[in-house]
Amino acid sequence: MTHPARIRRLFLGVAALGLTFVLAIGGGTAWLWATADVSTVGTTEFTRPLTIPPLADSIVDSDGTRVFTLDMQAGTTEFETGRETDTWGFNGAYLGPTLRAANGERVRVQVRNNLPEASSVHWHGMHLPATMDGGPHQMVEAGATWTPEWTVAQPASTLWYHPHPHGATEDHVRRGLAGMFWIDDDLAGSLPLPNIYGVNDVPLIVQDLRLRGQQLDGTRTIMGDVGFLGENTMVNGTIGPYQEVGDELVRLRLLNAATARTFTFAFDDTRPFALIGTDGGLLERPAALDRVRLSPGERAEIVVRMRPGERTILRGERLDAGLDFWGNRFAGGDDTFDILELRAEDVLRPSPELPTTLVTPSTPDGSDAVTERHFDLTFAKINDAEMAMDRIDFTVTRGTTEKWVVHNADGMPHNFHVHDVQFRVLDFAGAPPPPDLADPKDTIFLAPGTTATLAMRFDGPADPTTPYMFHCHLLWHEDRGMMGQFVVVEPGQQAATPPRHAH
Repeated sequence: MTHPARIRRLFLGVAALGLTFVLAIGGGTAWLWATADVSTVGTTEFTRPLTIPPLADSIVDSDGTRVFTLDMQAGTTEFETGRETDTWGFNGAYLGPTLRAANGERVRVQVRNNLPEASSVHWHGMHLPATMDGGPHQMVEAGATWTPEWTVAQPASTLWYHPHPHGATEDHVRRGLAGMFWIDDDLAGSLPLPNIYGVNDVPLIVQDLRLRGQQLDGTRTIMGDVGFLGENTMVNGTIGPYQEVGDELVRLRLLNAATARTFTFAFDDTRPFALIGTDGGLLERPAALDRVRLSPGERAEIVVRMRPGERTILRGERLDAGLDFWGNRFAGGDDTFDILELRAEDVLRPSPELPTTLVTPSTPDGSDAVTERHFDLTFAKINDAEMAMDRIDFTVTRGTTEKWVVHNADGMPHNFHVHDVQFRVLDFAGAPPPPDLADPKDTIFLAPGTTATLAMRFDGPADPTTPYMFHCHLLWHEDRGMMGQFVVVEPGQQAATPPRHAH
C-alpha cells in the first residue's frame, strides 16, 4: 500500500470514529431528553380514599401548658397493594399527626428519638426561641428525648414540622418525617370559613416519590441539579387518592413537602379558587386564582367551590422555572401529575359566601427598616460561603425591622427560607408581588436571575449563642451547604460562638 493510501485510510478511520462518537453523543442526548419528563395525567386511578392525618393527642398541665408527644420511629408502609416499603414517621410508620394549638397558648412537645441515628425536629414557620427551633444545633441523639417549650405568639396559620440535621435533612424528610402544625386564633375562628378538620378543612401534604424494592428511592438523575424528582405523587402518604366532599366550599391546606420539586397546582377543568392564606396565615382579602406555585416548604390555603355530583382533579401543571427549554426539562418543569380527585356528593351542605376581607396584615411594610442585607444564591453557597456550624454570619438587634434583598445569581432554581419570622415581599422581579406572594411568607421561590426584597421584624427573644438558619429549602442544596446562621441580640450585645450541638 502506498504512503498516500495509508494516510487516506487513517484519515477515513479517524473521521468514521469521530462520526460514531458524535452520533453516540447525539443519541444519548436525545435519549436523555426523551426520558427526562414524567406525567401521570390521564393514567392515575383514584382508588384510595385520602388518608387524613390524625389530630395529635394532647394533655393540659395544671399550669395550662398543652403537652404533645412525638415519637420518631421506623416502620413499613404499604404505598402500593402488597408491597411494603421501609419508612420513618412520627407516632406511626409514615408522616405524623397534625398538632394544633391557639395563639397565646403555652405548648410543650416531648420528642423521643427511637430511630437508629440522630435527628431533629424543626417547627417550620414558627416564631419561638432559638433554643426551641429544632435546627441543626438541637440534635436529638438516638434513644434520647428533647422537650422544647414555648408560648405560641402568631396569628392563625398552617405551619409544619420536619427534621433539620445538617447534611441529612433531605434523607430524613424523604423517609417520611413530616407533619403539620396548625395555629388557631379567635379572629380566624370568627370568620365564615370552612373549618371542620378533615371534612371541609383538609390538610394536603404533597410529595413526590419513586419506589425501588423496599425503599423510597432518593437517587438524582444525571442532570438533576435541583435534587431528587420522583415519578409519582402522593398526598398524606396516599398514592392515587380521592376525597369525598359534602360541602359547597372546601378548604384545602396545601403543603409542598417534597424535597426538591416545585408544583404548579391547578384543577383539570381550570376552575378558579380563592387563595385565602399563605405560609404564615390568612391574607388581607381573598385572591381569585386558577393556579398557585409552591416550592418545597411553601404552603397555601385555597377554597374551592363544588357542585353536586361533580368530580375535579387537582393537578401539578407544567412549571415555568425561568429556565431555557433544556434546563426546564431537567428541573422537572415539563412534568405533570394528577394528584387528588375531589368527589362531590349528590347533595351538598350549603356554605356561606367567603368574606371580602379577612385579617389585617401582620408583617412590617419596611418603612422602619434599620438596615438592608443582600444575599446572593449560588449552588451550595450563599454570599459565596458554605454553611459552617461554628460561624455566625451576622447579628440582628431585637425589636428591629430589616430589609433582605435576595438574588438568585445561579443558573438553576432556588428558594429561600428564614427561620423564626414571617416576612412581607415588597418587590419581586422588579414589580409588586403577585397575589400568591402576599404576606405573610417564610419561604419564597426564586427563578434564575430573580431578585426579591423582603421586610421582616425580629422580636426575639435575644440569644447571642444560639442561631437561627436561613437557607435554600431545596433540601439537597441545603445539605450541600446552602445555608447560613444569624443570632438575635439585645442592643449593643455581641454574638458568641455557638456550640456545635445542643441537647
